[in-house]
Amino acid sequence: MSFEDQNQTSKYPKKLNRTIVGYILVSAIVLVFGLGFIVGQIAGFKYDLKIIDSAKSQPGEVLNEEKIPEYLSQDVDFQQFWQTWDYIKSNYVKSDIADTQLFYGALAGLVASLGDPYSVFFNPEISQEFEQELSGSFEGIGAEIGIKHDQLTIIAPLKDTPAYRAGLKAGDKILAIDGYDTRGIATDYAVSIIRGKKGTSVTLTIMSENDEGPREVSIVRDTIEIDSVIATSKDSEGHNEGDQGFSMKDGRIAYIELRWFNENTLADWNKTIQAVLAQNPNGIILDLRNNPGGFLSTAIDIAGEWVDGKDVVLEKLRSGVTTAHHSNRQPRLVDIPTVVLVNGGSASGSEIVAGALQDYRVATIVGETTFGKGSVQDLKQFSDGSSVKLTIAEWLTPLGRSINEQGIAPDIEIELTKEDYDNDHDPQLAKALEILRSK
Repeated sequence: MSFEDQNQTSKYPKKLNRTIVGYILVSAIVLVFGLGFIVGQIAGFKYDLKIIDSAKSQPGEVLNEEKIPEYLSQDVDFQQFWQTWDYIKSNYVKSDIADTQLFYGALAGLVASLGDPYSVFFNPEISQEFEQELSGSFEGIGAEIGIKHDQLTIIAPLKDTPAYRAGLKAGDKILAIDGYDTRGIATDYAVSIIRGKKGTSVTLTIMSENDEGPREVSIVRDTIEIDSVIATSKDSEGHNEGDQGFSMKDGRIAYIELRWFNENTLADWNKTIQAVLAQNPNGIILDLRNNPGGFLSTAIDIAGEWVDGKDVVLEKLRSGVTTAHHSNRQPRLVDIPTVVLVNGGSASGSEIVAGALQDYRVATIVGETTFGKGSVQDLKQFSDGSSVKLTIAEWLTPLGRSINEQGIAPDIEIELTKEDYDNDHDPQLAKALEILRSK
């Protein structure tokens, strides 16, 4: 994700009149009708699946895939929007609904109509929280969430946060938030009710992969400070090695855990790599497990430590045009044997790094298939402090492999089970050490 060109948020407008609302919504409706054609194709596909003859003994064919529901092919009168607006204002059971609430709700619905879990409208309050997260500090439980297979899902619990300590894991499904059913919930709304003031609690109804049924997990919110590169590390016997951002394993193998690609990452990373190189390591383990991504440029620069001026990732626009992104950094680690650890919580920027290093065979990827978040979001901010995060392209690895929904499959697949986790056993890390010590 590339969010470098963020503007400062401003206060809510005190009053929105119908002229302003109409101007903005008329402009927006033009866009949604253009994209609505594509959405209609998807909707039509789902609709047509239902008309296949279920009585056939053999699997049938999908008929009329390209058929668009009739209502989407007809002209519409924008006056209907105002009729709906007036009907709500005049008849809804509560009379104190603010025009601004209807306005922001309409914009959220506009973006939600795309059917893309990564395209989201943020009202000014949520937009500010989103910026705080990218800057490395916010209040909440410390878990990246998203929609996978139409279900609100934990992408990654951030280490040493309330979510992590509560035992939440990548892939856990969130069925309810404080009893509120999450079916059909928008990601931004889910984020807004999971977050909250430090010291308050939220109860999540969680369904894990191997659970027989859902369970309730109560979590006390806290201030989440994200250290992108772990600051305090331990040696193989668990002793504190100090504030250097890595640990040296037996055989002079440097272990670096990268949690996030935020605005602080490169400064922390540079200090860490200087310290690593001073130790003259025989190998490097880059741990990207449960790293949910962040800034695109940061991920590209991290990959550039191993990729000598070559393309790191390809950006494919809806027009089919492909743009290559590469790093101009000096590749300080290209000659050091490297293993990258990944799992289902490795997403976005993590997948870009892992995919590039795998394509160029400069690292061995160990662990489990990554999350599969390979779409490109642009963040556009508005003068009132609200913003839209919109999918504008998809990521491909340097060899043209699609990341979105596919993920990056490891070279060596090793599962970390719940039993391993509960007993502090890490077979993925053990395999990485085995590989590097044999070189």
